[in-house]
Amino acid sequence: MIHEILKKYWQYDAFRPLQEDIIQSVLAGRDTLVLLPTGGGKSLCFQVPTLAQKGVCLVITPLIALMKDQVEQLRRRGVRAAAIHSGMNWHEIDITLDNCIHGTTKFLYVSPERLRTDIFMERVKLMDVCLLAIDEAHCISQWGYDFRPSYLQIAEFRKLIPTVPVIALTASATEPVKHDICEKLEMRDPRVFQATFARPNLSYSAFYEENKDARLLKILQNVPGSAIVYVRNRRRTQEIAQWLSRQGIRAEFYHAGLPNKQRTDKQEAWIHNRVRVMVATNAFGMGIDKPDVRVVVHIDLPDSLEAYYQEAGRAGRDGLKAYAVALYSQKDLLELQRNITQKYPPVQTLRRTYQALANYYKIPVGGGEFERFDFDLQEFTATFGLPLSETHYALKLLEEEGFIQLTEAYNSSSKIHIVVDNRTLYDLQLKNPQFDGFLKLLLRMYGGELFTQFVHISETAIGQKHYAMEADVVKVLQSLHDLGMLVYDKQRTKPQLIFLTPRFDANMLPINQLEVEAKQATDTQRVEAVAKYVAHQKRCRTQLLQNYFGENTDNECGICDNCLNEKKKEQPRPSHTTFRKDIVKLLAFSPLTPQQIVASFGMMHQQAAIDTLKAMLEDETIEYEEEGRLKLR
Repeated sequence: MIHEILKKYWQYDAFRPLQEDIIQSVLAGRDTLVLLPTGGGKSLCFQVPTLAQKGVCLVITPLIALMKDQVEQLRRRGVRAAAIHSGMNWHEIDITLDNCIHGTTKFLYVSPERLRTDIFMERVKLMDVCLLAIDEAHCISQWGYDFRPSYLQIAEFRKLIPTVPVIALTASATEPVKHDICEKLEMRDPRVFQATFARPNLSYSAFYEENKDARLLKILQNVPGSAIVYVRNRRRTQEIAQWLSRQGIRAEFYHAGLPNKQRTDKQEAWIHNRVRVMVATNAFGMGIDKPDVRVVVHIDLPDSLEAYYQEAGRAGRDGLKAYAVALYSQKDLLELQRNITQKYPPVQTLRRTYQALANYYKIPVGGGEFERFDFDLQEFTATFGLPLSETHYALKLLEEEGFIQLTEAYNSSSKIHIVVDNRTLYDLQLKNPQFDGFLKLLLRMYGGELFTQFVHISETAIGQKHYAMEADVVKVLQSLHDLGMLVYDKQRTKPQLIFLTPRFDANMLPINQLEVEAKQATDTQRVEAVAKYVAHQKRCRTQLLQNYFGENTDNECGICDNCLNEKKKEQPRPSHTTFRKDIVKLLAFSPLTPQQIVASFGMMHQQAAIDTLKAMLEDETIEYEEEGRLKLR
């Protein structure tokens, strides 16, 4: 039956390795932990068994983009699927839950935060749930690279559906993380399935490089086909994409600060090859099904090899040759260490932030448990003169320690983007003098970035500077939006901050210092593993990754930069004369650019080909045409 489902909905004749065994484990009602590499077909492992039985599958996943993508894919295949996320109103949520109760929906995707809402807990008791699927399961582990406190609620939620089996899925997890997943989800005698972390078609490389833009261009010229370029900084996504476009390479940029429609449009253009290169932050790629990515380039290093493995693994999912390249400098390695220090502010900072929250909401010691408050980060930091970035990390750490909870809307404040140039804006100000002072205030508060990208704003903070009520600020921003001066993406719901415990005296705040230090040590080990990986110049890179994930092997991939360099040392280098003869043969047919000639010799012999071209130009065996191509003299 499962083979018929596979053929009917996915048009595949056979399962990939481990998929069938995993599906049979789920159908037998066993709790199951699945570790398959990016592109290994994790989704099928819960989708096929759900379609093979009655009932609805609840899928817990952390990203709205991933939810929407998978729901859309299932619907295209004729499967009823839905998602509940923060962008929906109460009425939409109500209808979606009713459809699950009355049997018309097979898959319901939700975020872990949704599990604690009263409406969801009451309605799930009425559903015929056949399977609970936990995607990105490493998020539940405090030793995972992407720990999210809300994932800890899943074990409590399972008590509402105690007989339903759970399947937890992730692409990358070390041994401690695997054990933690099973423990935190309270899995009962789980079966664990783990595929090899080796990707035989994926060539890994890491290059020390100061001029990354030039090296990126060279890589994209040498490797044709679809590409992803990862950077940390939102502004850099746009700068690099525009620079590549000027070099004649179709490129777009993508980051979480863009409006949903713009992100969707860019993603669709890239998926359908109307755009060749997507320059993005790590917000891009999760759950996107594009098998023909030929190269993934990291211009900035991620914080862990788990993240690198997932992101690099988006190349070559069709099984054909693909490349994953990391570019780094000494500055990058120092930046990784600085990020860890920033992520774990001193205990004094945590106590100061906690005290400020208590003062802000006027909560007495012993009071405030489970009270909810509107929370505006910019207004809060401005009130107490706190540094914005440091306070953000302090709040996240207070949340991880279980003192407070921040709702989903915390990371989705209102955004604006000025969509006209300076000259046009000036003309519009002259024609609409009533907006002149307001626009000048916006530029003073948020700077020139308003012209290049969406910038998060606080209507409350603007109102305080503009001597206006928040509602009046909203009206002015909406008027500017209607005039076409800027795009105003208004926050749909106010962020909420919830005190999860009675308020402590800040000096007595029971912070588990040992646990915080242990987390920091784990994160430090992760960035050290990244630094060791990129700087290693001898051992096979696939082996380095396998070893990191606890998979020990003597097998070498034979195609990474280190393996190729070792082969180069062993093989006799082709003579200078051989290269000259081959270049003469190439140019006998037609003139070619230097890049075309060099690329024809493969990555192992690029430098030798370049040296030979220089020699042939010097002795005038070849010469340039006006168009920049080389020809025989």
